Amino acid sequence: MKKQTSQFKSKARRTLKSDFSKNSQTYVLDTSAVINKFIPNLIRKGLKGKLIIPNAVMAELENMANKGREEGFIGLEEVANLHKIKNHYKIQVYFYGNRPNEMQIKFAKSGEIDAVIREIARENNAVIITSDLVQAKTSQAYGISVLFLRVKAPEIKKKTFFNFWKKK
Repeated sequence: MKKQTSQFKSKARRTLKSDFSKNSQTYVLDTSAVINKFIPNLIRKGLKGKLIIPNAVMAELENMANKGREEGFIGLEEVANLHKIKNHYKIQVYFYGNRPNEMQIKFAKSGEIDAVIREIARENNAVIITSDLVQAKTSQAYGISVLFLRVKAPEIKKKTFFNFWKKK
């Protein structure tokens, strides 16, 4: 079953774009893209225009941080850093939309927050930047442009009998 899921995901990724136009555009940031620290690197590579950070994304990051989760603190730090670098590049940073309501929070795992993010992208004729495959494919199904950034799996070092005895 796991191999079959992996094959589906691999096929799904093939139709997603991971490159962007050097022209100024409007982008909506998904929580996954912020947490995975993709945005500053994209800006340095030439991404320019308007970056919209949904208040739903900020609420997710804040919730994670309040629960002591590292991803929340990483995401909040990344957003704060955008304010530092925006003056050196051709980008503007905006916060948009309502904070999620109780129902959206309760059903966040079912895609309610992702739906809010997609709606903001649709309203602003924007490209969603995400590293969440389900968000990317759902956005694509709705006809929303997507910039999909794949997270690289961490390298796992093989432990051998001889490595165990090496001095550190």
